[in-house]
Amino acid sequence: MTHTIQYEVGNDGIAILTIDLPGKPMNVLAPEFLADLETLTDRVSSDDAVQGAVLTSGKKSFIAGADILDISTVYDRGLSPIEAAGFSRDMNRQLRKLETCGKPFAAAINGLALGGGLEICLACHYRVLANEPGVVIGFPEVNIGLLPGGGGTQRLPRLIGTEKALPLILQGKNIQPEQALELGIVHELAPAQEVVERAKQWLLESGDPVAPWDKKYFKVPGGAGAMTPKNAQTFMVGTSLIVGKTQNNYPAPIAAMSAVYEGCITPIDAGLDIESQYFGTLLAGPVARNMMRSLFINKGAADKLVRRPEGIEKSKVSKLGILGAGMMGAGIAYVSAKAGMEVVLLDTSIDNAEQGKAYSANLLKKAIERKRSTKAKAKALLSLIKPTTDYNDLEGCDLVIEAVFESADLKADVTAKTEAVVPESCVFASNTSTLPITGLAEASKRPDQFIGLHFFSPVDRMPLVEVILGEKTKDEAIARSLDYIQQIRKTPIVVNDSRGFYTSRVFGTSTNEGIMMLAEGVKPALVENIAKKAGLPVGPLAVTDEVTLELAYKIGKETAQAMGKQYPADKGQEAIRKMVEDLDRKGKRFGAGFYDYPADAKKNLWPGLAEEFPSSDEQPPVDELIKRLLYIQSLETARCFEEGVITHPEDGDIGSIFGWGFPPWTGGTLSLIDTVGIREFVAECDRMAQAYGPRFAVSDWLRDRAQKNLSFY
Repeated sequence: MTHTIQYEVGNDGIAILTIDLPGKPMNVLAPEFLADLETLTDRVSSDDAVQGAVLTSGKKSFIAGADILDISTVYDRGLSPIEAAGFSRDMNRQLRKLETCGKPFAAAINGLALGGGLEICLACHYRVLANEPGVVIGFPEVNIGLLPGGGGTQRLPRLIGTEKALPLILQGKNIQPEQALELGIVHELAPAQEVVERAKQWLLESGDPVAPWDKKYFKVPGGAGAMTPKNAQTFMVGTSLIVGKTQNNYPAPIAAMSAVYEGCITPIDAGLDIESQYFGTLLAGPVARNMMRSLFINKGAADKLVRRPEGIEKSKVSKLGILGAGMMGAGIAYVSAKAGMEVVLLDTSIDNAEQGKAYSANLLKKAIERKRSTKAKAKALLSLIKPTTDYNDLEGCDLVIEAVFESADLKADVTAKTEAVVPESCVFASNTSTLPITGLAEASKRPDQFIGLHFFSPVDRMPLVEVILGEKTKDEAIARSLDYIQQIRKTPIVVNDSRGFYTSRVFGTSTNEGIMMLAEGVKPALVENIAKKAGLPVGPLAVTDEVTLELAYKIGKETAQAMGKQYPADKGQEAIRKMVEDLDRKGKRFGAGFYDYPADAKKNLWPGLAEEFPSSDEQPPVDELIKRLLYIQSLETARCFEEGVITHPEDGDIGSIFGWGFPPWTGGTLSLIDTVGIREFVAECDRMAQAYGPRFAVSDWLRDRAQKNLSFY
């Protein structure tokens, strides 16, 4: 008896294998399922009454992929690459048995099939895919530091050719049913309710139990390896593009390309063994562990509101108020209306409010042009956004988000005006990026319902929302805020109050370190390039221009005023003061910053930087600069953890990756410390504190953790 697959043989001699893992919302490649599949493969093969088999799913999806919770612990368990390759070898052996059992198998793919789910389909001799909205297939493994380890790097190129297969394997993008049919990955499309019958029809009419690559004289479409000039060019150019894009921080794409190249010039069984070797090397390495843990497991838990207080009824925002129709307010209005909420967008003038609504109109116009929306849907969404200057329009709001200028006095004024109108049950949230929530809540008559919701720009593209708790914020406000974030399909982290909270505080160390390098004589182009080599999306000088030097200057002044003698003034702050006060170069919005912004050309580093910040004759090693840039952020995250600003390492890692783009290959700021080893990390910080200053100084708390070898996870 099998527990994960239902088995039934009809009078027509066709066995129906229905995958349905008990207690799981989606089918995954759990060890029990793979064992059951092997058992039933033997049963199909040995039963003379069975002509062939249809493999389908009893759930809405087919198979979502591997059980990441299981394989993500391989690195921490200390398995060797050879031992880790066993995960791939076992699956390849089982699927190879299915493929060569002498009976034809047809996959009736009634829903999405990703990763190992698609690999099972490729091992079947015929594939019918449901042509329904939301159904996709693909190999997302590269996005979590792995490659397809169940035959995907071998069967897909043999099926559709290397040139077409490589982008699907290397980019990790899902494809729609029509494209899957066009590429030749599936044999036919059908409505979901008909896929099983179509698969049975093929089995009864012409079921062929031999895969193309097991037939005599088989050749990979378009050639394998470097056997044709076009194929050779694909691999040479592809390798160059991968190195340029990944900076060799991500081993999975190169390993996948190598598996395809080496495996496809051998017979299928040798190719599968080559694939398993590369898979094992990746699975036993830290990058895959870091990416699986942070990008899949931890993010998934956050999306399911793991930090939501218990015992509070689930809530839904029907009417949302937004104070301030600038870029942040306009972005929040768009994502909220997209989620079906009635949105009141309030500003000081109706022109400003209308301009905020126009932001949504522009996004929708682009979506229509790209065929991602329709005019009817756009009209319906825009009808939910009401521009206004009248606070009375906020009556009946479930939640109000303040997104006005970073001034405590202004925020206090709009808080009082709002609370005079909204229901007592309304939660009030501030979108401030730096001002402490506890201080802002002093202007509220209901500080227990006052909270921080820090969005990131542009709101429609950035996935993170930082939830900041004031000293008096109660659980109900937390729960309702998290429910709203889930409504708009964002990922939340929950942090405690402090100046700059978590994300702004740590992000500031990154930009400041880059500006410090500039002030020390490091060439500006080198400052920017080492950030990209480390895996950051943009250099510290460019990102400072984006948020404006003026803002960094004002935040620095406010922080210095608040901290007094404790404020750590340094060369970076002096460089910002010089750029703003002396040189009137305040950032991109003002047309001039560390970069020039010519109207008819791309931005370029301002040549005047060479005169204002002369470069040293001898430049530091690239690896040293990268270490400075990454370690300062990890060290500040550790300080946030020590101070209780963040209370879970998962939030620190998710916030760093999705908030400001800390390199995903590290797993996040705290995962970086664990990967390096806390003792080595502390020793390096001690060395850098001597070389570059007290900002790298390690606290007694962190030093004690290092002595005890206590990791964050």
